[in-house]
Amino acid sequence: MKPDVTERDLLTRFVAEYPFQPATAFWRAIEIAVVLSRTPLEGRVLDLGCGDGRLTQILDSHWAGTRSWIGADPDPLEIEAARLRNLYVELLTCPGDAIAMPDASVDGVFSNSVLEHIPDLEPVIVESARLLRPGGRFIVTVPSDTFRECLAGSWLPWVGRGRYEKVIDRRLAHINYLSEHDWRAMLGRHGLTVRSVVPFLSLRQVRRWENLSRVTGGLLHTLFAGSTHPIRIQRKLHMRTGKERWPTSIAKALSAVISLRPQPREASSVFGCLLIEAERV
Repeated sequence: MKPDVTERDLLTRFVAEYPFQPATAFWRAIEIAVVLSRTPLEGRVLDLGCGDGRLTQILDSHWAGTRSWIGADPDPLEIEAARLRNLYVELLTCPGDAIAMPDASVDGVFSNSVLEHIPDLEPVIVESARLLRPGGRFIVTVPSDTFRECLAGSWLPWVGRGRYEKVIDRRLAHINYLSEHDWRAMLGRHGLTVRSVVPFLSLRQVRRWENLSRVTGGLLHTLFAGSTHPIRIQRKLHMRTGKERWPTSIAKALSAVISLRPQPREASSVFGCLLIEAERV
């Protein structure tokens, strides 16, 4: 991370860019601070599951060095939104296991909170390994196998733990919760050697996110009877046009309320997410 950037700065930027999603802004600020702590990717970098490009643009503006970003996403509406950001030298509408690029054609693959949504994950890893040149780097962030353990649970006493976790998974469209061991094994099968695993989003932070989400995304999901993907809800309510943004002054005030101030050391060793960094051998 550039020395003049703090987690509060990141939170302010994410609150501005995600004006209707304070819980998401909170999560992303912590997440991207961890990504920024790693040696920057440089050269030709594939943004796997780029979405609308909003997050990657924030990351790129704070990461040292320079990159040529190539975005890939299966959703054509997200690709069109990403095109408006003038960040990517190329954008591809395709699934993560069928990217029309030559072997060994990128220096890095970056994927932020994407792989947990993919039912058949291994072919996507195979494709990423194919695209990386020898020595190329693979950096991804994902929920960990202990994400559910970090949740406080429902405020409603008649909603059991199992049912509550299923509702969260459905709302977030989470399918995969892999352990560090699982990631090392899967990546290793396809020529990707894990160099580091960094846990982030502590138990306290997961619960902070959980409480923020109860009255924002969680409420919307309930109002839509839990039957619609979050992105579709945002589109129906015109909350994902790519033009919505809080002014910096409002974003600063809101980020102060959400707060990323340091918390006392936690006894718990469980974390909600992992950053996985691997190298193509």
